[in-house]
Amino acid sequence: MAGGWSRDGAVQDQIDASVKDAVKLARSRLPDGEGSALCEECGAAIPAPRRKAIPGVRLCVSCQSALEKQQTAHTGFNRRGSKDSQLK
Repeated sequence: MAGGWSRDGAVQDQIDASVKDAVKLARSRLPDGEGSALCEECGAAIPAPRRKAIPGVRLCVSCQSALEKQQTAHTGFNRRGSKDSQLK
């Protein structure tokens, strides 16, 4: 049941779009191709179990952790459903 100007199912469409965007973002961050034996950032050796577990890995654990901290977190705010986005 939708309210206001939205049609029935509009809320679920917004939820589906948010999930689809999050999955697309996660897939884009997955490494691909052949992995590296040495970290591209610091040059440290990447352990064989890590290379086996994550195909295409190019960073050691500490450099990967630092990279993930730098990346902005997805807030989960769906701009498609925001009235502000429709008014601008």
